[in-house]
Amino acid sequence: MTEIQKSINEAKSKKTGVAGLLENALRSFKNTLHIIIVIPLYIFVSAILGIALIPGLQLLKFLYHWTQVMDNLTQLFLLGTGIVLFFFISGFSAMFIVPLVNFLFVGRLKEWRGPYYSLEAIKWYAHNGLLYLLRYSFLEYVTPSPFLNWFYKAMGMRLGEGAVINSTHISDPSLITLGERVTIGGSATIVAHYGQSGYLVLAPVIIGEGVTIGLKCTIMGGVKIGKNSKILPNSVLLPKTEVPENETWGGVPAKKIDLRSLTEKPLSSVK
Repeated sequence: MTEIQKSINEAKSKKTGVAGLLENALRSFKNTLHIIIVIPLYIFVSAILGIALIPGLQLLKFLYHWTQVMDNLTQLFLLGTGIVLFFFISGFSAMFIVPLVNFLFVGRLKEWRGPYYSLEAIKWYAHNGLLYLLRYSFLEYVTPSPFLNWFYKAMGMRLGEGAVINSTHISDPSLITLGERVTIGGSATIVAHYGQSGYLVLAPVIIGEGVTIGLKCTIMGGVKIGKNSKILPNSVLLPKTEVPENETWGGVPAKKIDLRSLTEKPLSSVK
């Protein structure tokens, strides 16, 4: 951490009352309070997953007792099938419980810029922590599908009709807006935040109707893409980039591309 970043994250909180005391303590005792906050969070998350597992465990319990009188091969087949069903039942159960917990205890994120060690950053951390429970365990099995769209909407994403999301590499869904008929290509990354000189910046991402985001693109906080535009595969839109309507952009960082050039040289050469 640079001296500037250190000074930013150790500055006295501008908040008053209990919020100010908590924020000052967070900046003064970073490592200690990190542990104090994270351990209860792990316990809380374990309880959430425990609730999600109940329907699947009930099925396994039933199958175990029901198959006791069957021959060994039949019993193993039914128990094996039950284990697979347990995974999917638990996953869909978690897709319902996690957004409910997010709604009750975290809520929507708001546009914000401030030190990493702030109360707003804890809310951002919790919102994405809940999202990642599903991202790294189950969402790949429902991508793309209406189930995935429903989950992101339940987590706060504004999502237009006919949108197709073929990626789980998404953070901060409550700060993301996808218009109608938007297509998000496989493994594309969309994050509505970025770090800048010691500050955490939460900035909405707005993608207009009819936009196509190519494979493995990266869309960062504060990006706005006009309707019917196309972002070529592997392109990177840096924070605060604004793409006008009906344009094609590509490269790292992405910039406007003349469509005629695509017929003259391979896409891999477009910078």
